Amino acid sequence: MEEGKLRWLLRRGMKELDVLTERYYAQRWPSATEAERALFIQMLQTTEDPDLWSWSMGYEQPPEIYADVVEQLRRHH
Repeated sequence: MEEGKLRWLLRRGMKELDVLTERYYAQRWPSATEAERALFIQMLQTTEDPDLWSWSMGYEQPPEIYADVVEQLRRHH
């Protein structure tokens, strides 16, 4: 995915999520594996903001497929 499109995906409907996704992108993205990057993009494309927020804050468990990516979001919070 080209960087411009990815940067657009990082922009969420909640400022708090913008901060989370931007921090992940700045701190984790450069060292993330291709598989992690693909899951991160998929998660951003298919997940509603309230769910993403609940997973990131630990209020709810994410689906197993996204568990590692969500853990990385939490680490870079």
